[in-house]
Amino acid sequence: MDWRDQGIVLSAKPHGETSVILDALTASHGRHSGIVRGGRSKRNAATLQPGTLVDLTWRARLESHLGSFSVEPLRARSALMTDRLSLEGLNAVTALLSFSLAERETHPKVFKLTDAMLDQMQSGPDWALDYLHWELFLLEDLGFGLQLDRCAVTGMSDDLAFISPRTGRAVSRSAAGEWAARLLPLPSSLISDDPAPTDDILTGLSVTGYFLKHMVAGDLGNRTLPDARQRLIDTLSRGAGGGA
Repeated sequence: MDWRDQGIVLSAKPHGETSVILDALTASHGRHSGIVRGGRSKRNAATLQPGTLVDLTWRARLESHLGSFSVEPLRARSALMTDRLSLEGLNAVTALLSFSLAERETHPKVFKLTDAMLDQMQSGPDWALDYLHWELFLLEDLGFGLQLDRCAVTGMSDDLAFISPRTGRAVSRSAAGEWAARLLPLPSSLISDDPAPTDDILTGLSVTGYFLKHMVAGDLGNRTLPDARQRLIDTLSRGAGGGA
């Protein structure tokens, strides 16, 4: 059994004295693991940094085996390691992917969007809105997409202000009525690509976090969301003057 694909390094954990077990999100084979012989060498350690785009060849005697990877670097993203916010963003992305994606289940659109977003994170600091929309798409790809284009009650697309925590559907201000206090907020950052203030993006992340916790994590046996996501939110909050 063997195949070749592109992948984004999620993690590389020591295995034995010289090898590592590489976990990568691939374009056509989903999140996949394999042993990299000699992966702890200085040369390979640089290639196996989280976020790096690599060319992978996987081989095993049987498809059910862990197998081994041959790895060649395609695009390093070392700049993500030099800035606190981008490093927290990278850690949140890789941790959420490892947490939420079943191994060997294909998610080609998630791979493509993740690859593009990591490039955006490396090119400059204005990527928080892209990250929020990435979480929104991850929910959709996992089968928990939010419906934010029209009111669940009236069917109209104007005056949308809330989200039902039960259905993930938008609710207009007029339709919410006395139930408004029980609904989640609908910030503009969730429904627009226009630049948004950090506070608005943080509100959006509180919404996606709610559904990641109650739908995705709940579907996985009520597991706890990765700490790396909260560290990113804390760093964004401090930058917005909101404290830890």
